[in-house]
Amino acid sequence: MDTVNVELFGKDPKVQRAIATAKNLAVTKAPILIVGENGIGKKSLGRYIHLNSNRGDYPLEIIDCATDVQSVEDEILGYRNEESGRFNRGILERANKGTVIFANIDCLEENFQKKLHKILSELDDYDIDVRIISTTTKNLSKLVGAGRFYRGLYMMVATNSVYLPPLRERIGDLNEIAKYLINQKLDGRNIEIEQGVLDKMNEHYWAQNINELKTVIDGSLMDSSAERLTISDLALGDKKVINSIMDEDGDGIRLMSLQEAEKLLIKKALVHTSENRTQAAKILGVSIRTLRNKINEYRNDGSSYFVNLR
Repeated sequence: MDTVNVELFGKDPKVQRAIATAKNLAVTKAPILIVGENGIGKKSLGRYIHLNSNRGDYPLEIIDCATDVQSVEDEILGYRNEESGRFNRGILERANKGTVIFANIDCLEENFQKKLHKILSELDDYDIDVRIISTTTKNLSKLVGAGRFYRGLYMMVATNSVYLPPLRERIGDLNEIAKYLINQKLDGRNIEIEQGVLDKMNEHYWAQNINELKTVIDGSLMDSSAERLTISDLALGDKKVINSIMDEDGDGIRLMSLQEAEKLLIKKALVHTSENRTQAAKILGVSIRTLRNKINEYRNDGSSYFVNLR
């Protein structure tokens, strides 16, 4: 798959159809929206599309729209360094003739969505030719209907869509991907995997999909010289709760109070479920009433995410 590990996507027919669609679309210039849960490989599929297009020898730029609003705008449009006075070009200019991936495009600030739509519409006037790929965990059409995503931008980026199903719906892929990750971690050295390990992994919810599976595998193979992976080695349960506090970029665990950790986990559950409170409560193992009370508590404290939560 041209430097993109096919083993990390799986062999499930739904996934294979998504990859086939992506490869067919790669030869066009059409924008593509990749939809799927956190950690499922949306950016990797975007890279695959870029590498299988006639733009593969040109730049690929990726921006996470879920980061700080001003930083996102500066990175897209360009900005002048206050200390040196040097102007840093934006990603659209840097990626000329190549591809730009707008990760988590649903997180763009609402006013900037309209501004970005205008900019993308006028790229030809500035002799800038880029392929636009966007990713989202949410149903953008519903956000448009709710007035939370600009219709013009939606019509532009969602011309073609590819959906990657969650890992927990593909038990066969889960086992194969886990074995592949173990093999990679051990540099090809064989290790016996206790059946109970696979059984417990199959029962797990995998809210962060392949990213979470990687974290669990890394934690489970702390003793890389072991010849057998057992239930006691498996970094799920209490270990998993700690790992889920980590950022997706894998920067490590930040020490925080229990209250901060609770707020972070609730936010991640809501983001993961596209703000479906019933599903979020199920993931967190609390009642919908408890979750509602926590949301109101954080909203009253002025936490920006919860204040804007609808």
